Amino acid sequence: MPIESARVAYSAGSTVMKSFISKPEKAEFSFPGVMVFPEWWGLTEYLELRTKQLAELGYVAMAVDMYGEGKIASDPAEAGSLMNGVLSKMEDGEARVLAAMDFLKSQSEVDANRLGAIGYCFGGAIVLHAARKGWPLRAVASFHGALGANHQAKSGDVHTKILVCHGEADAMVTSENVQEFSREMDRLGADYVIKTYPDALHGFTNPATTALGQKYGIPVGYNESADRQSWEELKDFLSEHL
Repeated sequence: MPIESARVAYSAGSTVMKSFISKPEKAEFSFPGVMVFPEWWGLTEYLELRTKQLAELGYVAMAVDMYGEGKIASDPAEAGSLMNGVLSKMEDGEARVLAAMDFLKSQSEVDANRLGAIGYCFGGAIVLHAARKGWPLRAVASFHGALGANHQAKSGDVHTKILVCHGEADAMVTSENVQEFSREMDRLGADYVIKTYPDALHGFTNPATTALGQKYGIPVGYNESADRQSWEELKDFLSEHL
């Protein structure tokens, strides 16, 4: 499907957010909208690629700037500082998610009643936070995302369908974290699925991850099989729920 892409800007409070949107070319009817939330690095070319892939499948997809002004981290120390700056002041992070949602909904090609979100690493934590908050998203998917809660949801709060794609060799999100998340979702009565991939490290979907792990000495790496399998599962998941 031919697509068109553009950089877009909007505000969240006093912060200018510089995101990236892709959509089917010359759309004559409405499509589901999907927000794409970044790894801790920020809105990189990798996130733009995923956004384009979603547009080719028939979604209006937007890679979301979560740091403001399109900031991209140059190393893990800066990435951690930017990410923790959002997570430690979640009211600002929430405002940025909601501003992105409002902007996406405002696009004439988007069916505002068919919204979803996917996220990688830090972005995975963001989409799960949105689900816990009960925001109007039909489906969210987390890839090698942190699973801990920044918001204590109550039973019945989570009405969003949830897909979690997790690497079994992930040293940053452990099997105990997965089990704790599963217990939380069961307690909340959430509709969720957890897919696991043998030998897959943290960051398994991003081909650049292996080199970054070697450069900075962090336990991350690309896994082609897990990447391919999780993408196919995402396609089925979004097709069913959006």
